[in-house]
Amino acid sequence: MFNEFQSTGKAAPNSGFLMWQMEETYMAASPSGPASGSLDTFPRLLLEHARVRGERPATREKDMGIWQTWTWSQMAEEVRAMACGLAELGFKRGDNLAIIGDNRPRLYWSMCAVQMLGGVPVPLYQDAVAAEMAYVLQDAEIHFAIVEDQEQVDKLLEIKDQCPALQHILYDEPRGMRHYTQTFLQGLDEVIAMGKIHDKNQPDFIPAEIAKGHPEDVAVMLYTSGTTGKPKGVCQTHATFIAAAQSGTEFDSLTENEDILSYLPMAWVGDHLFSYAQAMVAGFTINCPESGDTVMTDLREIGPTYYFAPPRVFENLLTTVMIRMEDAGAIKRNMFHYFMSVAKRCGSDILDGKSTVSSSDRLLYSLGNLLVYGPLRNVLGMSRIRVAYTAGAAIGPDLFRFYRSIGVNLKQLYGATETCAAVCLQPDRQIKFDSVGKPAPGVEVRIAPSGEVQVRGKILFKEYYKRPDATAESIDAEGWFHTGDAGFFDDDGHLKIIDRAKDVGKLAVSVGGAMFAPNYIENKLKFFQYIKEAVCFGHDREMVTAFINIDMGAVGNWAERQGIAYAGYTDLAQKAEVYELIRECVEQVNAELSHDAMVADTQVHRFLILHKELDPDDDELTRTRKVRRGFVAEKYAVLIDALYTGKATQFIETQVKFEDGRSGKVAADLRIDDAKTFPAIRKAA
Repeated sequence: MFNEFQSTGKAAPNSGFLMWQMEETYMAASPSGPASGSLDTFPRLLLEHARVRGERPATREKDMGIWQTWTWSQMAEEVRAMACGLAELGFKRGDNLAIIGDNRPRLYWSMCAVQMLGGVPVPLYQDAVAAEMAYVLQDAEIHFAIVEDQEQVDKLLEIKDQCPALQHILYDEPRGMRHYTQTFLQGLDEVIAMGKIHDKNQPDFIPAEIAKGHPEDVAVMLYTSGTTGKPKGVCQTHATFIAAAQSGTEFDSLTENEDILSYLPMAWVGDHLFSYAQAMVAGFTINCPESGDTVMTDLREIGPTYYFAPPRVFENLLTTVMIRMEDAGAIKRNMFHYFMSVAKRCGSDILDGKSTVSSSDRLLYSLGNLLVYGPLRNVLGMSRIRVAYTAGAAIGPDLFRFYRSIGVNLKQLYGATETCAAVCLQPDRQIKFDSVGKPAPGVEVRIAPSGEVQVRGKILFKEYYKRPDATAESIDAEGWFHTGDAGFFDDDGHLKIIDRAKDVGKLAVSVGGAMFAPNYIENKLKFFQYIKEAVCFGHDREMVTAFINIDMGAVGNWAERQGIAYAGYTDLAQKAEVYELIRECVEQVNAELSHDAMVADTQVHRFLILHKELDPDDDELTRTRKVRRGFVAEKYAVLIDALYTGKATQFIETQVKFEDGRSGKVAADLRIDDAKTFPAIRKAA
């Protein structure tokens, strides 16, 4: 039998959207197009926003310290000119166009410009090295690329010989491009100017192209992270992403008055849902930061009402807060810890509107809000947040509880690139720290006999690009998408994710064969501010062991306060005092695991601190910072053997890539320590 839950709530957009009748020029050009009144593609949504809220801000960008604003009317005009310019260069229906760079208005607009012409935007991770980009450019058969600046142009020039189909590279930022003479390089300013002339001469061209669009056309191609192999191009249609956006918009009552900070990689499905699809459906404003270094400052200036970040961002913010508190004076530090204990006791219940909180706790919480929580939310840029989401990886319950306890309505969602990142959502006042919520409106979720989570609904992708075999393997004959995640539903219909199904194993039969879910343990370890990354091993072994990456900022600050001198990451990681610090964290996790019957036998027995940080450039992490578990196990096999053969130290030398492209080696004698484990605590029947 399948364990199955299905949401029956309607997923309808704003009724005004559905009732809109197309302009005469559009309808005249579309005698055989979609039914009148249907806002079923992103270009049509853009035209509607320009019509009904043309003077409201659509996009902001901070440039040279000043926020620049474009209204929906201005955005529509720029997108139309860009589309005409691309058409003038030879871009045609069915072509794929790569988009590479940080979050910039014109890069977001280029997505819609490409969609106006019936093409497919393919965003790439801006921090990917040239070789990684080459694979996607080849696989997606890219002829056109729009990039942010000289840095991205240089990457494409480096690999252009490997990508003969690439004919045009268009850049947004002209700084540094003066002496580039290649004829296939052009600035977006030039393309847009050319497009305006084209539009003036052929005013019916764009309306006719938009009219040809259908909701089942591919709207975007997003590549998977490639944790187990080469990334695959996930083809999502206008219909799927609009359905996902409408579902979330209605679920959280999002309106045109929301502000969101768009700072996460444009190639990530989460950013595409929140910063593009939902903005195009609800009509709210996206705000692009000046740079990655100014995100926190820009976050405070914008004060978003709607916020999205993966767990690592929330972890880093909390780590920064804790470091600052440790450096604060005794009075301020003691006040912080006192009121945080109050918040931990009753903050989440107050946020959820529960009546069980005592009057004394409510009074203390109000005082804490005045002295601690309010100023803290302001420092974090979260004073105006009405809804905040996290996804992409499991978030530690304590981390989750911290934000909700200080009044931030943080919730979890669950999804994948293949499901537009929208499978489960947490309803207000029904928050559980250890679940990812209930199926989103219009989405069916079931648990297969194998324990795998399977999904069906309008949010499912159309296909993997040029991979019918992989598509058939992922979506069965009944239309269920096999997520590859292991999970279960609790009694209230909330989904709980355990781990990737392929990663769930068992300890050796000789020690009882208990279930081993490495990601579950790793997430508990990563809650500690001193631990940045963890990789656990134990399948078919007699015990669980772990690699640890320390957080250089948090541990470095701690070491300075302890008077411990160090020369860099490798030196600090092997200090005896640091090992003792990390051992306390590991043993605290072991104590927690001992209370959970499912995982009590998978406590960490031995651990080591790696001599280098796991890095996407060294292929140890994906660009979304997911561990490539198989690659890490193979690369560091000698360390795993040392953990399981009782060694106290192990020498290792590792090849690394530096940011400037150079290669080098990092070598160290790594210390291996034991951690205390605890007897399993069985609950009374």
